[in-house]
Amino acid sequence: MKKSQYEKIKNEKGFIAALDQSGGSTPKALAAYGVSEDEYSNEDEMFYLVHEMRTRIITSPAFNSNYILGAILFEQTMDREIEGKYTGDYLTEKGIVPFLKVDKGLAEEANGVQLMKPIPGLDDLLKRAKERKIFGTKMRSVIKEANVESIKEIVDQQFQIGKQILTAGLVPIIEPEVDINSPNKEACEQILKTEILHHLDQLKENEEVMLKLTIPTKNNFYKSLIEHPKVIRVVALSGGYKREEANEKLKENDGLIASFSRALAEGLYADQSEEEFNTTLKNSVISIYDASL
Repeated sequence: MKKSQYEKIKNEKGFIAALDQSGGSTPKALAAYGVSEDEYSNEDEMFYLVHEMRTRIITSPAFNSNYILGAILFEQTMDREIEGKYTGDYLTEKGIVPFLKVDKGLAEEANGVQLMKPIPGLDDLLKRAKERKIFGTKMRSVIKEANVESIKEIVDQQFQIGKQILTAGLVPIIEPEVDINSPNKEACEQILKTEILHHLDQLKENEEVMLKLTIPTKNNFYKSLIEHPKVIRVVALSGGYKREEANEKLKENDGLIASFSRALAEGLYADQSEEEFNTTLKNSVISIYDASL
């Protein structure tokens, strides 16, 4: 890991952009951008179009290191080029730290949670990620019910794979999302915090992680995680909230910064002029940056 990237992510003001929609969520991301499913006929065309969308975002003057600390990429985005350079190289030259989504999606819901599917070939992917200038990784699970054993299983899986990522020389973003529509959201968060703290306390001297969490029901509930010596940074997902609501909730949590996906791209459309697109993105970026201060 580069010391300068580590210091940027740990200490600087800003937020992390999530541009990591993958196979299952790509059609939704394109639809929100104004590209319907009848505009592509296969997966290759779909991924070409979503890379065009991401390229437009990343190359925009509004997408800059004054506001954005890092960007989370989908594997295909990492392996594609922007203006003749691999995406990780392009972002690094812009002063933005690249991360990679490494999970292969969610397993079917069982006992109130969705674990991650197995990640075959993870070691090879991590090796390639380092070659592509990737600093860290992200992997997502989902919690829907306050089931102690199930949430423990989620966190165990996250940290087990996280250690594999640390061994490869990358920083894992641990993301056990609590569904914002859970009827027991606050109880889920209480169990989750306890389990995360248990694992953080077990990390070795040279092991540090990041956390990506749903904005908590109770303001500043994750203060102990944000201040934990084994945590580089805690970032928040928008979780389905509209940008304005996500920003307002984020502002009430000291030290928590954004890592928004849908909320970042809200209002961006394929048929906008460059001026309209860049102005909309700039307003979005500044509002999320302000909420992250």
